[in-house]
Amino acid sequence: MKQKTGSTPKRPYCYGSCIPTGTLPAPNTKSILKERLNLSCKKIFITKENEMTAEILPVQAPKKPQYKKVLGALDTFLFTICALLFVDTVAPMASMGPTAITWFVILVILFFIPYGLIVAELGSTYPEQGGIYAWVKRAFGNKWGARTSWLYWVNMALWVPSSYIFLAGLFSQLFFPGMSLVWIIVLGLVFTWLMVLLGIINLGESKWVVNVASVLKIVLILGIILAGIIYVLNGSAPQNDVSLGGITPVWGDALFFLPAIIYSLLGFEMMSGASEEMKNPKRDVPRAIITAALFIGVVYTLAIRSMLVVIPVDSLGLITGMMDTFWAVFGTSGIGGVIAFIFGLFALYAIFAQTVSWAIGTVRTSAQAGQDGELPAFFGKLRSSNQAPIGSLLLTGIVASVVLIIYGFLATNAEDLFWTLFAFSSILFFIPYAILFPAFLALRVKDKAQERAYKVPGGTVVGFILAIICEIIIIGGIIFFIYVPGEPIDWAYAGPVLIGIVVTLIIGEILLLVQGRKNKVA
Repeated sequence: MKQKTGSTPKRPYCYGSCIPTGTLPAPNTKSILKERLNLSCKKIFITKENEMTAEILPVQAPKKPQYKKVLGALDTFLFTICALLFVDTVAPMASMGPTAITWFVILVILFFIPYGLIVAELGSTYPEQGGIYAWVKRAFGNKWGARTSWLYWVNMALWVPSSYIFLAGLFSQLFFPGMSLVWIIVLGLVFTWLMVLLGIINLGESKWVVNVASVLKIVLILGIILAGIIYVLNGSAPQNDVSLGGITPVWGDALFFLPAIIYSLLGFEMMSGASEEMKNPKRDVPRAIITAALFIGVVYTLAIRSMLVVIPVDSLGLITGMMDTFWAVFGTSGIGGVIAFIFGLFALYAIFAQTVSWAIGTVRTSAQAGQDGELPAFFGKLRSSNQAPIGSLLLTGIVASVVLIIYGFLATNAEDLFWTLFAFSSILFFIPYAILFPAFLALRVKDKAQERAYKVPGGTVVGFILAIICEIIIIGGIIFFIYVPGEPIDWAYAGPVLIGIVVTLIIGEILLLVQGRKNKVA
């Protein structure tokens, strides 16, 4: 082998890679030629058989996207409120009966607060674009980071249909009672692509859609609480027993709805997907999480109680429960009817923007995985003018539309469609959290030297105990979505859900396998 310097050789076979200065591999050592690019390195060319030329060339590393810092402390808090304050899950939680109040308080103490503290530590210690994907990748490597990103993204793409089925059902309730399922699906498709459009515009502008929705969500939840207070002050008897005896938890049928409560308590990590677009994530993330946790825990509990005071459990619809509460208290005509209608309009906007807020955070996670080469490159495609993750957004719209249409043929009515899609997407949603808490423990062990701007109080032992409790609750939530102890499995419901989950997991593994092979060849 000859080593030449000086003149520029012919370049019939350029590997397009480089090796550290001062080393020269054998011609067939392909793996060494895959070292990461450095600013100064020897680039290798094969000019003919068994002959190599090493040449000093300045090689530029791939440019990292430059994100604008547009999210301040208030934006981070409001995004967290919009992501976690699910006004569309108050009715499903209340529909499990008065024991929902106690179950909710128990889960706030055992899960919501510990989970919030854990994410506050991760988000402030590792303020990286990609959030949960970046944390799992640090803890368990590229493949597990990619799996987490895939599940986190695909859950959102599959959750969008259930959210917009609820929204379309509410729209029907307000404007066109008795709307057919076909038209509800059409409305869901319209809402889906409007969400994609808003996600593509500049985050500095689209954040106001979410910020306004956060305020309206607070107004809506307070409105439900106010409705319960007015109902009692008017001398009306509570429609359900919300006394201490009535709210005593019962381990039985209520387990069917417990996953809905767990689901409503997830989302603290969502805004960390846009960490590099925050002005001060190390300060703002812990503040937003802790403040939001306290606020949401209190108002959710009061809202569930108020709905149970006004509407009998047997009459509480998963979709219609919220508006039925307003109409029962304020009436359907006159000033009261106008007030109820305004609350309905607030709900329409808030639920739509709620999905936009999740899209904003989640697609940035999948986009980062795409840019890192862990997911197909199209996931990482950014809009050149504002770095919006247009690739992941378009894929979200396509998947949501297909699922909405397919499951629409399987459901008999809007509520069946809502719950089937909700369960399907939620099980997928829970799986990344089953990875998140072990990742937190792993990073505590393997990255002790890392400075932590915020740390879960109580030391290492308390941190481990809280993470293990959260893990057990998440796994329980996955099981209870399919099977309630003591009850027979409803295969008409569980079958399509399980098939969808298995297919989704298989697709994810195929994508990772194909992408892994591409990375080896590159």
